Amino acid sequence: MKRIFLTMLLLFSSLPLQAAGLGGVYGQGRSQFSVGGGNGHAFNKSYFVIGASVSYYVMDGLGVGFSFEKWSGNDPGISKYAPFIQYVFLQSSSSVHPYIGAFYRHTAINGLPGINSVGERAGVNIAIQPNAYFSFGFVQESYLDCQLQIYGSCSETYPDLGLTFAF
Repeated sequence: MKRIFLTMLLLFSSLPLQAAGLGGVYGQGRSQFSVGGGNGHAFNKSYFVIGASVSYYVMDGLGVGFSFEKWSGNDPGISKYAPFIQYVFLQSSSSVHPYIGAFYRHTAINGLPGINSVGERAGVNIAIQPNAYFSFGFVQESYLDCQLQIYGSCSETYPDLGLTFAF
């Protein structure tokens, strides 16, 4: 899977960049709010997952933010908190913008010790309105100090889907 991320990074880095100051929804000083929901699996059980994130672009294409997820509908209950950083490649006159990012996540699990993880993501943002876009990509997450007998897996790869509104 790391080869896929490296290939995507090399491909995206070869695309032409947009001139400074023309970042649009990814421009310096812009904020974004994202919501998501769906199905998740942990401990051989199915959960309903709802989450939200906020981010702020400190320079054109470079955003920092924080996300939260709540996993419900099964036991144990799970909550995830993650600061993150993301870079969006800004091509001129394009409605498709590749992105890469990294995060540190703390997962709180009712009745079990919490666990921390680090991860990277890569994908594309596709504009659907002037201030809204759909995201599709992949995430690779690795758990730190993981106990395989408790968590069942110490790393995972999964799709990264989202709907984001910029303001």
